[in-house]
Order: sequence, then structure tokens, then C-alpha cells
Amino acid sequence: MRVTFWGTRGSLAAAGPATVRYGGNTACVALEAQDAPLVILDAGSGIRALGGVVAGVPGRIDVLLTHLHMDHIQGLRFFAPLFQPGRDVHIWGPPSSTMDLRARLTRYLSPPLFPVGLGDMSSDVTLHDAPTDGPFRIGPLTVTASLVIHPGPTLGYRIDDGRATLAYLPDHEPALGMRGTLHDPRWLSGAELADGADLLIHDGQYLDVEYQHRVGWGHSTCEHAVALATAMRVRRLALFHHDPGRDDVTLDRMVAQAAAAAEGLEVMGAPEGLALDLG
Repeated sequence: MRVTFWGTRGSLAAAGPATVRYGGNTACVALEAQDAPLVILDAGSGIRALGGVVAGVPGRIDVLLTHLHMDHIQGLRFFAPLFQPGRDVHIWGPPSSTMDLRARLTRYLSPPLFPVGLGDMSSDVTLHDAPTDGPFRIGPLTVTASLVIHPGPTLGYRIDDGRATLAYLPDHEPALGMRGTLHDPRWLSGAELADGADLLIHDGQYLDVEYQHRVGWGHSTCEHAVALATAMRVRRLALFHHDPGRDDVTLDRMVAQAAAAAEGLEVMGAPEGLALDLG
């Protein structure tokens, strides 16, 4: 299983020397596994460049959306495979009690926000409400989706290819789902997805001092991400959903501090272009 980061910010960051290494695109991660379709986690602005790379590679593509906030779907309108006749594209997203996924995505993929509607795209698009009552299959991959703490219906995903396991929780406020203490936690949100994962990609947007004034906004501190990963016996933690105002120096310092506080856990940042082989 290979995981590649194409966008890691919480919203679009201004271009400039300070964001060259970590990048300025919003959430998008590609997952490649043997004999499996290409799986793309979220469709932030990073999916535009990814689409240019995979447009010439035949085969099915599955896009797994965690939620429908703009920074996680804004690149979908510019994803080249959607405009390829006959291309088999499956889009999965969180279920809602009021509207299906097509109705909700159509709000963004229609005038006045965009001139081309979802039904006007040339590919064969199939939309799915991701099941949350048990694992489902995408080719040889076993996928588990579960609702996590973030404003609006929001999913985290766990993907297993039989050799390695990836857990993806890019927008998550685990502190609101925790009982006990950081040293003796009983996590109620995201725990079953992260448990024993080879790689956990997790929200690490805030410093502790910032989180005190943003409780309920749906995001995590690096400390909370490390605590969840440690409690769930994760092998590697990639801090994700970086604040768009951070420069590379600040992010490097935050990652180093998180790594120093972790015991038996490898902690890394998630700059654009980073590729990790699991298993």
C-alpha cells in the first residue's frame, strides 16, 4: 500500500517561500494498493494536480469524501478523469437524513457556483452514501467508515489491504469524545478506526493555547492526536490539516515537539509530495 499526500492544509494558503515545502493545497491523499482501484481520500484543491497525473492511467477511481465542507470538495470540479468519456468513477460520502449525496454535491457542482453540473460530466459517475454499519469492499480493500466529531456529518475511514492498515481522520476533535485523562483515555470518537493502524493521518491543526479558544470547532491539537495514536497502538502518525497561516519553520517545530512527547510512536508532518509505503 502506498500513500501519497497531494494536499494537507485546512484551507488555501497563500503561495510563497513559507509554504513551499508543506504546500498550500487543501486535503487530498491518494492510496494505491495491489490489484485495487485508485482510492482518493477527499477532493480538496490537491486533487486537481493528481487528476492530471492519473488521467492517462486507465481503471476505476474511488473518491472517499469525509464530509462536504468546501476545503474537502473544492477540487472535484477540476478533476480531469470526471471529464473522460466512460471513465468509471465512484464517489462515496457521509450519509444524511435529509438529502442523498447527489443532491448535496449538486449544490456545489451547478450554477452559479460552477457552470458544469454533475450530470454534464462525461465519465460514468456513481455516488454512494458510505455505509457506517459495517465494513464494505472496494476491490480487494476492506473499508470501514465511521462518524466522528466534527461539525456536520463527517466520516473517518479505515482501509486495509491485507498487508497494512491506514486510518484517515483529517477533521476530528477527539477531545470532545474522550473520557478520563490524556494519560488514561477512553476514546469514544475515532478509536475503532485508529486501533493498531500502521499509519494514522490525523488532524493536528492547533497549538494547545489556541485550542482553549476553539473548543467545538471540530479540530485537534497535536497533543490530542498523539494521545489518541498512543492509546490505540498506532505505528506512525502523520499530522494533517495544517493551519493555512503556518510557515514551514513553525510546522517543523510543532512536529518535533509532538514527536518528543510521543513514546514508541513515529510522528511526522505531512508535506505535499510525501509518499509512504506501508506493509
